[in-house]
This record gives sequence, C-alpha cells and structure tokens, in this order.
Amino acid sequence: MHLKRRRVQFGWLELKSRKRDLPVWVLRYRDTEADGSRKIRSVKIGTSSQYKTETEARQASMSLLLSINADQTEGVPVIFSSVIERYLTEELPQRHSTASRYQSWIKNHIKPKWGEYPIENIKPLLVEQWLKEIDLAPKSKGHLKNLMRLFFNCAMRWEMIAYQQNPMSLVRVRDASKRTREPVVLTVAQFRQVLGHVPEPYRTMCIVAACLGLRISEVLGLCWSDFDWEKNQIQIQRSWVYGVVGEPKTQNSKKQLPLDSALKRVLVEHKNRLPAKLQESAWVFASKRTGMPSHPWSAQRRWLLRAGEKVGVGRIGWHTFRHTYSTLLNEYGTDAKVQQELLRHADIRTTMNIYTRAVPERLREANSKIVSILLPTGTA
Repeated sequence: MHLKRRRVQFGWLELKSRKRDLPVWVLRYRDTEADGSRKIRSVKIGTSSQYKTETEARQASMSLLLSINADQTEGVPVIFSSVIERYLTEELPQRHSTASRYQSWIKNHIKPKWGEYPIENIKPLLVEQWLKEIDLAPKSKGHLKNLMRLFFNCAMRWEMIAYQQNPMSLVRVRDASKRTREPVVLTVAQFRQVLGHVPEPYRTMCIVAACLGLRISEVLGLCWSDFDWEKNQIQIQRSWVYGVVGEPKTQNSKKQLPLDSALKRVLVEHKNRLPAKLQESAWVFASKRTGMPSHPWSAQRRWLLRAGEKVGVGRIGWHTFRHTYSTLLNEYGTDAKVQQELLRHADIRTTMNIYTRAVPERLREANSKIVSILLPTGTA
C-alpha cells in the first residue's frame, strides 16, 4: 500500500498590534478537522519585547511546531533546520562559552549548508566531502562532525527519524585529534622576559595565570572574597567569559588552591596600585572604564603576541601560562597526582598527555644517560 506523504508545516508568523499592550507575535497554522476540512488556528508566541525580530520569534516557535506536526504520518520529510532550531531552543548547553561556540558553528557552517536539506538526505559521504572542502583546522572539523552527530541523536530521541545507527558515526575526519601546531611552553627565563614587555594590570594577570595554572576565564572571574588570606588559600568559584559570569569549566575546576606568600604579596601590591574606586570593587581585575573584568583577547593581541615575538618564542596566548605551569611542575619532580590536583583535571591523562611536556634539557639528560650505558667512555 502506498503511504501518502504529508510535508511538515511551518506555519507563518504575524506581529499583531494591541491597543493597551505591546504587539504580540502569533503563530498561525492550518489544522485538519475530523470531516477533512482545513481550519486556520493561532497560538501566541510572545511580545515584541521578548522577541525583537521575526527570526527570534520563529526560533521560539519551533518546539510548538514540532508538537503540532507530531501526528504526521511516518516518512514525513523533516527539514534539518527544524532539528537545529529545536536544539537551540531546548538543548543548547548552559555554559556561555560552549553555547557561543556552538551557535557560531551552526550559523557560519552547518545551517548554510544543510539547513534546507531533508534530514534523510544528509548522508555520511556527503558530510565527509563537505568537511574535506571546508577551510578549517582538522580539530574544528571534528567539532563540526560531533555537532552534526548530536543533531541526529536528538532527531532520533524526538522521534523525527527512525531509530538507527547514527549516520555521522560513519563520517571520518583525518587528524581531528592532532594539533596543527605545538603549544608554546616558556622557560623560567623566557617567562620573566615576557613580563618585561607587558604593562599592568596584565602583568599581574600573567603572574597569577602562571603561578596557579588558571585559565584566563578563571583569572578574570576572581573576586577578592575568594581569597583566605589567613589560611593562604584561594577558592576557584566562577569564570568570566564574553562578559558573562558562569561556572568554571568543569565541576572538578571548583577547588581550593594553595596561595604562596610571594604571590600573595604580588596581589596585595596590585590592589594598592588600583584607583580608590576600583579598590572597592569585588573583582580582582576590574576594568578602569567599566568596573567589570577586562576583555582578555584585546590584551592578548596588543601585549602577549608582541611579547612572544620580542622574546623569540613566537605567538603566545593566555593558555601558554597554563601549559608552562604544568610543564614546570613535571620538570621539578612533582608527583603526577599532585599535578592533576593543581591543574584541576578530572582525568590524569589530560594532565600528562596534553598539558605536560618534557623540557629540552630533561630530554637531553635522559638521552645522555642511555647513551652512556650503551656506549661506555672511549667507545668509537
């Protein structure tokens, strides 16, 4: 028996004026009555202050539309953009930095390419070819593939497509786990040279990042109340990402760290240098202009990149100090478990395999030991 296919309806939006209140967005759609006749129905989405543009109102209406279409016959072609919009409405991660990154990939890459495709027409080979042609680093291509895989998982859970092996699991991305360049790790001398090319308050931010191994979002999220000056401890409690206060990257990141007396003096001196207005601020690194934490990337472009070039180590960023901290811990014989705790990684493999590198002197020393064993003195 031939099953008649009915297309998913998206309805249309209207901005309805009201005499005593703000205009309201209304979703109108056609419904089929028991006698087969068609009737136009409407549902309020929200006011013009809640959704300033039709695009915002459309996004807010997607979950409702999918519910309206839930009784469609099996085999209905579902447009991929409907899966994306529902994901943005219901499933987008709460962490601001992750949500912003996902939204950027969706807006700039996934939706322009696949938004109008029926989801059943998005095949692994097509996606694999698309990823080969995009001018992005392999790691970024891997992120795009994983996000596509996430969309297909959601579509199956929402019963928009049949349960099956996720087609995106068949997509291959060459070298997705490899770095395009090795992260820079500074020696002690190089770190001190870098500080000589960075003005305050960024110099103190560099010192805090390097001496505690903090991410820049955690450095900017520091408040004076996070410090226990008597016990010489600091509690990492928040992050500052793109102007938004949020949780640290992981639950494991919320830990107390020791505060060395030398670093304590640096922080006290930093506070004493601040204008009287900023000394009253809750934030350790408040901007003179806004009173809120500074934007890290402008400082990185203006000072860190230049400092790295002047010192002769190439391009460096805020995360350079975290890699340096990890490597120095290893260089001076710190137990691996202690390294993991100080860096606040959930998995010790992250500490040892990604962040920690052997410094050239240690490599040469270890190699020389083996050579001296294999080739005794005087051996030609």
